Amino acid sequence: MSAVAAHGVPDNICIVMMSAVGDAVHVLPVINALKRANPQTRITWVLQPGPATLVRGHRSVDEIIVFDRARGLAAFADVSAQLAIRRFDLVMNLQVYFKAGVVTALTHATVKLGFDRARARDFNWLFTNKKIAASPVKHVQDQYFEFLAALGVSPQPHEWDLGPWAGEREWQRSFTSSIQRPIASIVVATSKPEKDWVPERWAEVADALHEQFGMQVVLVGAKSERELAAERIVMDRTRYKPLSQLGSGLRNLVSILDASALVLSPDTGPLHMAVALNRPVISLMGYTNPKRTGPYRRFQDLIIDAYGDSGEDYPISMENRPGRMKRIETHHVLEKVREWKERYGGAAAG
Repeated sequence: MSAVAAHGVPDNICIVMMSAVGDAVHVLPVINALKRANPQTRITWVLQPGPATLVRGHRSVDEIIVFDRARGLAAFADVSAQLAIRRFDLVMNLQVYFKAGVVTALTHATVKLGFDRARARDFNWLFTNKKIAASPVKHVQDQYFEFLAALGVSPQPHEWDLGPWAGEREWQRSFTSSIQRPIASIVVATSKPEKDWVPERWAEVADALHEQFGMQVVLVGAKSERELAAERIVMDRTRYKPLSQLGSGLRNLVSILDASALVLSPDTGPLHMAVALNRPVISLMGYTNPKRTGPYRRFQDLIIDAYGDSGEDYPISMENRPGRMKRIETHHVLEKVREWKERYGGAAAG
């Protein structure tokens, strides 16, 4: 048992994970496990404004300190001012980049737990005084669970409790009340163009979902320039117009995905939200390694793997492979839709 594990789960913990929505989803089973082990523990989470809107109000999140990277260096000053008046027993630095190391350094804590030196980038290991055990690269979710192992805490059962929460059911009912078909939610774009699929092919899939599978297509995501451009192409090229919910907000997106019979997504936050909600998701993977960032332990049979070459048994790694998303053709996606219908019954969400 490590020196950290000998102390169990302390009463005051700070989580440093300021990254994207998908990472925030992966953190939820970690903090739920910490609360199971010590219901009295108070969890403060430092993260960016976007994912903060997703997890604010979660039963295991006691406090959020927002790191607004749009403010540049002022973001560190903002966070420093808030951390200066707080004391923690434990800081868990779940992020391996320099900015997370700086925030970790700004915290006042007895134990600062981070990744082992081999996996910590940007000298991140300098900012922690305890490390999890060295280990090969794993799925992102499993890597976060290694922090629980260092505390002697089991991650089982894997609980996200992402919602929809009680106060959100009315919005969900209002949204679905006029939709007469099972919902197929399409995530039209991501934060990186290398992970995006071809919008013209999304249009072909959308028409097929309506015509061949009797589904109502809903476009989901934010309102970035690239997402709006993809939305315009899909709307222009489809015979059966999808319902667009771009920019609905992350909490409403939870309700939409929860009401969906099927989700179709590249490697981005809503993919992992669908997994957390146990909604079948067809994953379009080419740029990032599916074994590391694909759906966690669910819906592996619905992955479209353009990352590997034919017959390649590639290892889990952080290597990205540009230019491979275009390998995915419309018929590959529709074949997975047929598999979903056969294996999962094609039933609407309940």
